[in-house]
Amino acid sequence: MKAKANYFDVILNTISADHDYEKYLNLLGLEGKLLAVGLPSAQPKVNPFALITNRRSIIGSMIGGMKETQEMLDYCAEKNIVSEVELIPMQQINEAYERMIKGDVHYRFVIDLASIK
Repeated sequence: MKAKANYFDVILNTISADHDYEKYLNLLGLEGKLLAVGLPSAQPKVNPFALITNRRSIIGSMIGGMKETQEMLDYCAEKNIVSEVELIPMQQINEAYERMIKGDVHYRFVIDLASIK
């Protein structure tokens, strides 16, 4: 991640697990914005210097309706913005849950519905 320090204008943070916000703030350039839409269980700790030194900000948004969701998906398709997911069969859902509890997941699990028999 050091190679991308001060690189991004905006980061869309969808992580709902507890995590280090400062690690992502340091990826933002001057006047960069961290858009938080995932709600962690614990209140995130942020060093004010990570915000002040490059005029960065954390902003939030609730998930919109169908129209907003479609606009976001269209924009992502146009700009080739993709998510990092791990596709799992339904039979591995218990293992995926255990990994999530351990904090061994750095992305989202997606259940392959074709695996349901």
